[in-house]
Amino acid sequence: MLCVERLVKCFEVGGETVRAVDDVSLQITAGETVALYGPSGSGKSTLIDLIAGFQIPDAGTILVNGTDISSFSEREHADYLGLTVGIIGQADELWPSASARDNACLKLLRDHPKDARRMIEPLLIDLGLGDRIKQPTYKLSKGERQRVMVAQALATDPGLLLADEPTGNLDTRRSREVLGQIRDLCHDRGTAVLLVTHDPQAVSFADRVYELRDGHLVGYEPDELYLRSSRVVENR
Repeated sequence: MLCVERLVKCFEVGGETVRAVDDVSLQITAGETVALYGPSGSGKSTLIDLIAGFQIPDAGTILVNGTDISSFSEREHADYLGLTVGIIGQADELWPSASARDNACLKLLRDHPKDARRMIEPLLIDLGLGDRIKQPTYKLSKGERQRVMVAQALATDPGLLLADEPTGNLDTRRSREVLGQIRDLCHDRGTAVLLVTHDPQAVSFADRVYELRDGHLVGYEPDELYLRSSRVVENR
């Protein structure tokens, strides 16, 4: 589904060249969840932006279903964002006065203006929002708002999901609920997932885990303190 080959992206910062993404290669198959762990400033969000086509790489290729996204016209890029890829952003991007259903169906409006609301309802129900569909989002909990973002990203049944810190503002319990739903829904739908996070607990929901360190992709080694705390939670 996704094939990234020797990707490079540089920025000029204070007169110095910073290689935010440095010779990164990565593949994700349909239905697979790959987590990319790293602290703030490690290049994770830059990599997401490159795969989404919001930035242009200095070198390397990004193939989605065998197509190099750098060749897209403006219209093709719009179709790519509307149909092929889903992006989970932060819940504060939702319209607070609009209902959960109206926020979630935004991507469907272009091609299905009359049926968008009806089409999104089964997904909202799968995400546990069946009794909250008509509620304005300002009345929803943080976890519920984040699930609306998940529904919005998956509305068009994309082949690739980019999740950039999808649980950054949630507590531990709500984070686990949302991550579990993302993993299970995408596995059932055959959606490839790139989960970008600085939360060690999120990586347990992935099939494979890598760490982005100073722009380089390396093997992930869990922090021992996190491992000890996880054992305590599991043994309670």
